[in-house]
Amino acid sequence: MNVLMPQPLQTKQHFTVLDGLRGIAAFGVVTYHFMEMVYTDYTRNIIGHGFLAVDFFFCLSGFVIGYAYDDRMEKIGIVQFFKSRIIRLHPLVLFGSILGLIAFLCDPFGGHPGIFSFGKIILLFLSSALLIPFPIIEERAFNLFGLNAPSWSLFWEYVANIFYAFILYRLSKKYLLVLAILGALALGTVAYNSGSLMGGWAGSNFWDGGARILYSFLAGLLIFRFKWIIKNKLGFIGLSILLSLTLVMPFFQYNWLAELLVVLIYFPVLIALGAGTSIHESIKKLCIFLGKISYPLYMTHYAAIWMFSNYYNAYKPQGTELVFIIVMGILVLFGLAYLTMVFYDIPFRKYLTRKRIEK
Repeated sequence: MNVLMPQPLQTKQHFTVLDGLRGIAAFGVVTYHFMEMVYTDYTRNIIGHGFLAVDFFFCLSGFVIGYAYDDRMEKIGIVQFFKSRIIRLHPLVLFGSILGLIAFLCDPFGGHPGIFSFGKIILLFLSSALLIPFPIIEERAFNLFGLNAPSWSLFWEYVANIFYAFILYRLSKKYLLVLAILGALALGTVAYNSGSLMGGWAGSNFWDGGARILYSFLAGLLIFRFKWIIKNKLGFIGLSILLSLTLVMPFFQYNWLAELLVVLIYFPVLIALGAGTSIHESIKKLCIFLGKISYPLYMTHYAAIWMFSNYYNAYKPQGTELVFIIVMGILVLFGLAYLTMVFYDIPFRKYLTRKRIEK
């Protein structure tokens, strides 16, 4: 492998392997969420570090945003930037909120929607749909978004996008590097004090999410700005293995330090490797598919996770039965994500884009 010296990237090339890695990370998140309902002691979870996939998403987002918008923010302006981001992100925020509401009200295995007034349920839905943190559901560990837990990361993604539009895209590499160092210090403090980087999803660890995206988004943006693209022949399979290893690494005394090093160094290197690797034509379509389905999968799976949790607590399936339920659950969620992508997300975004162009 050799590291290229800073050069202009090819004009809007598509980093297909990074799309594929996004899909692998989304699969890791779904598997992790199933398993965390079985193993309340997360150190026994065989994919107990699956939550780190979110930090990979944040780093990848910084790289992609810089690549897509750095050279045209002055031309398109802040308003058009936000319209683009809302069209890209918010249809699935809304759909995930609707699925979450239906599952909350109709879960056949448990849940207690009856303890909430009609007005409070409406507030839960509106806060989820508008990405306003509202951590009031005790049985769901006071998640910031009780109807669709993964929305916590979308909240911080929007925050990062706002800072990018008003501040970050204007800053030189020197000042971005200073901010990234400050972000690394904040992340290190969170990791040391909490013993893990798992936070950000609940009211009690809200600001942990800010530290997680502060560093990772800036790291991804710096990879683009400095053109840290590492030419290599690892390809999609090799990089998928390297990414997956971080999600299944064991817990030990200095777990916080291992997670910190993964986020500070390992994930940015993976992004640089993914941007610089080659891809065989036989795998290209798979990577494109995984990239397209990753966000629908991420934003639609958690309604089923709460239902699975209630089922598991009620019936305690074990052994082969439990494995079968989890495997089938993952397959069903992939199917749901595919249908959501084909019949809702892509058509709705095309419609909104067309209306935007017409206006």
